[in-house]
Amino acid sequence: MIFGTDFVKIRIDDLRGQEIASLLLAHLENSRKWSPPESIHALDLQALRSPQITFWTAWDAASLLGCGALKELDPSHGEIKSMHTSHEHRRRGVAARLLAHIVDEARSRSYLRLSLETGSMDAFAPARALYARFGFVGTGPFGDYMLDPNSVFMTLDLGRPGTR
Repeated sequence: MIFGTDFVKIRIDDLRGQEIASLLLAHLENSRKWSPPESIHALDLQALRSPQITFWTAWDAASLLGCGALKELDPSHGEIKSMHTSHEHRRRGVAARLLAHIVDEARSRSYLRLSLETGSMDAFAPARALYARFGFVGTGPFGDYMLDPNSVFMTLDLGRPGTR
């Protein structure tokens, strides 16, 4: 990891800055590049402002490195949304830092389960590998999702002792 823990600062973001608007636009464009329209589940700025969603950004001084969000599905189940690392900071541990932060937050909320949806295409393989390293396993659709060959659904059981 290039970024040391002293340099990366993760903070709750109000989604009003131009940097985050640009990063989320890149996230949506990436989704459109690899997924058919009916299989895109990425949220726009307005949807991310929902009271059920907490949104974080990772920074190194004034540089926006990435983002991620946690949506409460119910009092015991959360969903990871909008995980994205800026292109120039990929493969440097930013996503892992954000994911660890979100998992810790889910635990502090006493969630029993943390789920996510990501693409099934090769372009999403690094994301799936990261989630697997954190203990997420493949599962079926959850929440309002439907079975989709372009989606991979993963869940981390937070109720078991010893899970990361």
